Amino acid sequence: MADDAGDTNEVVLYERRGPVAVVTMNRPEFRNAQNSKMTYALDAAFYRAVDDDEVKVIVLEGTGKHFSAGHDIGSPERDAHKTFERKASLWWDHAGKDGEESRFARESEVYVGMCRRWREIPKPMIAKVQGACIAGGLMLAWVCDLIVASDDAFFADPVVRMGIPGVEYFAHPWVLPPRIAKEFLYTGDRMSAQRAYELSMVNRIVARDDLDGEVAALAEKIAAMPRLGLALTKKAVNQAEDLQGLHAGVDSVFGLHHLAHAHNAETSRDSLAGMDPKSMKAASGGS
Repeated sequence: MADDAGDTNEVVLYERRGPVAVVTMNRPEFRNAQNSKMTYALDAAFYRAVDDDEVKVIVLEGTGKHFSAGHDIGSPERDAHKTFERKASLWWDHAGKDGEESRFARESEVYVGMCRRWREIPKPMIAKVQGACIAGGLMLAWVCDLIVASDDAFFADPVVRMGIPGVEYFAHPWVLPPRIAKEFLYTGDRMSAQRAYELSMVNRIVARDDLDGEVAALAEKIAAMPRLGLALTKKAVNQAEDLQGLHAGVDSVFGLHHLAHAHNAETSRDSLAGMDPKSMKAASGGS
């Protein structure tokens, strides 16, 4: 029985199961593509878990067949910024701005900024991945400390097809060997859960039917550790990654990312080089 459960009509659900907070993306009809309402709701859910002293571990999951198909680039009201409270704490509010001033402000806040804050959450986070984990879905999984995937999970970042050098939180050369990262981006091909495990991007692979139980058991095991010990250990490993260039690398590629957006806006019909959900879905390899 859940200690604390959310409204099932919400784009993000929150439930506390003893010492574990389960944060669930809830747009299955859009393969849990992240519109702005979902992104800010995720931010609020994570803050809620951090503020709750009873929570030791956070699990991030998605309802339905897929973890997340990435950023929402085409569903109705994908960026309906007047329908929910938003806080522009890293840059000025993007709403009402034009061109790159709007894009840079928005992506600084909701993509790079939120991913960085979530990576620094002082509680262990586990991504529970089934089905598609594409582009912006990778960012959500990568900021988690552990990734447990079902055997039908797959990973892809096909945005080079837009002329863009990978998603905004550019952790590719840190979660993958550099040559594999290049192949992953150059081709946009799907990477299977098995291949991701072999390359150390995924911690565990389990049968789809066993995914819930495996993640719950792992979360409970971690929750038995001292809270401060877990927080300091997480900080220690994150600091080591940053010393290896992760933080500076993300900053440097974010500039290239926006150069690509600006180029697309000048030379094609929009900042995404005219790509839409249908064409990107085909680019990532299927249904």
